Amino acid sequence: MVMIVLSPSLQSFPPAEAIRSSHLESYLRFPSQITPTVPLNRFSFRKAPVFRNAGECTSNDRRILGKTGVCDPSLVHVAITLDVEYLRGSIAAVHSILHHSRCPESVFFHFLVSETNLETLVRSTFPQLKFKVYYFDPERVRNIISTSVRQALEQPLNYARNYLADLLEPCVSRVIYLDSDLVVVDDISKLWSTSLGSKTIGAPEYCHANFTKYFTTSFWSEPRFSGTFSSRKPCYFNTGVMVIDLKKWRRVGYTKRIEKWMDIQKTNRIYELGSLPPYLLVFAGHVAPIEHRWNQHGLGGDNVKGSCRDLHPGPVSLLHWSGSGKPWLRLDSKEPCPLDSLWAPYDLYGFSS
Repeated sequence: MVMIVLSPSLQSFPPAEAIRSSHLESYLRFPSQITPTVPLNRFSFRKAPVFRNAGECTSNDRRILGKTGVCDPSLVHVAITLDVEYLRGSIAAVHSILHHSRCPESVFFHFLVSETNLETLVRSTFPQLKFKVYYFDPERVRNIISTSVRQALEQPLNYARNYLADLLEPCVSRVIYLDSDLVVVDDISKLWSTSLGSKTIGAPEYCHANFTKYFTTSFWSEPRFSGTFSSRKPCYFNTGVMVIDLKKWRRVGYTKRIEKWMDIQKTNRIYELGSLPPYLLVFAGHVAPIEHRWNQHGLGGDNVKGSCRDLHPGPVSLLHWSGSGKPWLRLDSKEPCPLDSLWAPYDLYGFSS
C-alpha cells in the first residue's frame, strides 16, 4: 500500500482505487514490498514558503480534506514524475506552480515514481502540499521501449504518463500532465480551464514544424503505417504539457492504442524519439489547440548536443527546457544559457552536509 506522511493538520488520503485494482497488479508493485532505492541523505531542499489561497478562492483547506478529498470537484489536478535525475527540476516546477497560483491550496499533485521514498523529500520541502504518490513499476514498459537518440528518453518513467487514466482515482476526470524540466509563470488554473471540446487531450500545436522528420523512411514508405494519418491533418505537439480528459481516455482505451504502436516500433523501427511518436500516431490531428504561451519549449536545445535557445515570439506562461540541456546542470557548471536565469528563482536545491 502507498503511504503518504502528512503534517498533523492534514489527513491521509485513501489509497487510489486504481492501485487496488487487480488488473494493474502486473505492473504495479507496492513500495512496502521493496527496498527503498534513494538514500535520503543524498539531497537537501530548502523549505518553500507557505502558499495560501486568495480570499476569492472557492475552497478552503478543511472543506477539501474533510469531505471529498482528492475527489473534490474544485481541485486542479497536476501530474508530474519524480525521479533522482530530475528531482531538482520537479521540485522547482511545483514551487513555480504554487508561487503563481491564486488558489495554491486548491492544487492537488499526483506524483509518479519508480523510487520508493522520494515523497519524504517532497513533504519536507512543501509541508502543506496536497499530493499523492503512485508507484509505477518500470518492468511494465521495459520490454516495449526501443532505443532512442538520447538515453534519457529511454527511461521507463517517461512512459508512466500513458497510464494516468489507470493510476489516478476514477473520480479524477481531468489532469494536467507536466514534465519535470519546466516552470510555470502564470496561474495554472488558466490552463486547467482550457476547453477540450470533443477532444481527449489539449496541447500547444506547431503546425509549421516538419512533421515527417518524427518518423523513419520505412514508416512513410509503408502504407499500413503512414495510412494512419490519411484522414487527418497532423501537427507536432510536445507531450511535456498536456491537458487530458481521463474520462474519455478510459472510455476509448487510448493506453492500448499507444502500446500497440510501441510494439510495432520494436520490430519495424518507425521512429527515433522515445515516448513522443506514439502520442503523435494516436492523437496528432485530434488535439484541442492550446495557446503557445503554455509551452515555450526547446529551451534545453536539441536532443543530441544541446544549445542555447531564445524564446518564441509572444507571451509566456510556461518555460520548458525540453532537449538535452537542463538549467540546473548548466547553472552548476557555471556555463548557463541566458534563459536559465528564469528557472533559477524556483530552485530550492542544496547539497546535504
